Amino acid sequence: MLDAREREIKILTEKLERVATHLERMNIGAYVELLQRPKRLIFLNLLAGISRGFGIALGATVVAATFLYLLGRLASLNIPLIGDFIARIARIVQAQL
Repeated sequence: MLDAREREIKILTEKLERVATHLERMNIGAYVELLQRPKRLIFLNLLAGISRGFGIALGATVVAATFLYLLGRLASLNIPLIGDFIARIARIVQAQL
């Protein structure tokens, strides 16, 4: 009876150690600590939102500038139908800037 109980305790101890190792790897302690400090959580979320918004604005600017540059280069090739159409679009965009 004692051997079976010792084996059971050993198995449970090993499982508990595995669970503890997984929790440490998942950084659950830091997450729980963050949840206990709502002001810090709000600040970090605000900072992440501002960074995300800035990144989106910067990325959109780079994509739009590249598109306009390529549009201008394509218009300068003087392809009869496409060149006129692109030149009109480029003039409209330049007028809006």
